[in-house]
Amino acid sequence: MALRITGSGNLGSAPELRTVEVNGEDRKVASMRVFFDHSVPDGNGGFVDKGGCWLTISVWDNRAEHVARVLRKGMRVRVEGTLLERPWEKDGEAMTSQEVNARNVTLELARLESVTLRPKASAGQGAPAEREHENPQSSFDDTGTEAF
Repeated sequence: MALRITGSGNLGSAPELRTVEVNGEDRKVASMRVFFDHSVPDGNGGFVDKGGCWLTISVWDNRAEHVARVLRKGMRVRVEGTLLERPWEKDGEAMTSQEVNARNVTLELARLESVTLRPKASAGQGAPAEREHENPQSSFDDTGTEAF
């Protein structure tokens, strides 16, 4: 049975990107574990933790590459996708695991503390990793101009 799910949680580890063969075609998939918490307002401006659950999240193709490049352990994310049940067997006993096949994974900006923006590589300047340490003090303001 497939059920649509939307939830917010924290990444338990960085996404793992790998290539798998599906119907004779190589495809990228990123897998990660997310803890979906259940917090409720406490009436004093804070929240009370009411538990939660861990789910494995799978993201495919171009989205998988983006997720693996951007997301890190501990980041707060919002996941939209389909909850799938996968039957399996352990020592002769039937088991079921649950996994989310994500259509969309986004950062929860309300809890984002900082972002580092790097300029795009232009022809002849080398890869971004090579330029990353050229001027570690520079950053970009919201007008797109470089500030020091």
